[in-house]
Amino acid sequence: MQLHLQRILDLARWAPSGDNTQPWQFEILGNEHILVHGFDTRDHVVYDLDGHASQLAVGALLETLSIAASTVGRTAIIQRRPGTPETHLLFDVRLQSQDYLAPDPLAPYIEKRVVQRRPMSTHPLNNEQKKALARTLPAGYAVAWFEGLAQRWRLARFMFDNAKIRLTIPEAYAVHKSVIEWGAKFSRDRIPEQAVGVDPLTARFMHWVMDSWERVGFFNTYLLGHLPPRLQLDLLPGLRCGAHFALLAPAPLVSVDDYIAAGRALQRFWLTATQLGWLIQPEMTPVIFTRYHRHGLAFTATQAALKETGKLNARLETMVGTAQVERLFFMGRIGMKPRPWARSTRKNVAELTIAGKSSSPVESVG
Repeated sequence: MQLHLQRILDLARWAPSGDNTQPWQFEILGNEHILVHGFDTRDHVVYDLDGHASQLAVGALLETLSIAASTVGRTAIIQRRPGTPETHLLFDVRLQSQDYLAPDPLAPYIEKRVVQRRPMSTHPLNNEQKKALARTLPAGYAVAWFEGLAQRWRLARFMFDNAKIRLTIPEAYAVHKSVIEWGAKFSRDRIPEQAVGVDPLTARFMHWVMDSWERVGFFNTYLLGHLPPRLQLDLLPGLRCGAHFALLAPAPLVSVDDYIAAGRALQRFWLTATQLGWLIQPEMTPVIFTRYHRHGLAFTATQAALKETGKLNARLETMVGTAQVERLFFMGRIGMKPRPWARSTRKNVAELTIAGKSSSPVESVG
């Protein structure tokens, strides 16, 4: 592999993805031509039943790849191949050398961007910082801020109530059991236990309880087993942050391209926050579950959870605006704190690269 391709892909692989799933592979078709394979996890992840969560992640990957290309004096021309299934998207990335091209100023922050699940400082963002974050979004995109103690409490309660659904449905249990690497500080393809955001005693309790769904059900039903993680992962961090925020697209997100574009916008926003010294924790579960509710997609067989999701959707519409909720594609909290000592890492480039093929499902365009 050419050195410039190795450098680009070594940076691009640090793009964020839900639970560190990394739903992509790279195929080298030439010295200046990469084919990105974008997958989704709808067949086994409740948070990705319509593939949109993975599409956001693939969009973030493409933006990261474009930024990475600038570090080796190249622009990236990206085009999605038409006619490929949503479950296996293909993107032709053609690199063009450009004299005197300066590296994107966000490039140094690709590997520094992390998730912070623990409580952070309540120090608020100032107006200049919020303007800088808003400026990084493409035309038509917007950010809504939820600041101050009253609004942080409102969002913390919202996330706390949503977490009960997340922790009491079997469909989510199957995901949680598979994505945590217990006893680990770093994980190349999952979330290490020490980055989950709970104290060691709660982590040991969670590990033991999550051995079986029957055990989870017993503790949730009779001993409020869901309460400690909800307090540590949702309520307390929801209060202890600088603000919560919501990202809105210019129009309701409908197509694959809408979600890809939103993912690219999200990555620039997140990298800019990192550049400014702020840490972010995604708060995506209620965004996903309420979208399922609005679109009539039953994500669980637990009827009580479906009913509660309807109530959460009504609360979300009140906070964001009924006319705006279909434009919502990301929520998170932001704050200041030392970088976490544990984090998800990534698969290496060799693991993510597949052998080049002379024939692909659809002929290249452009």
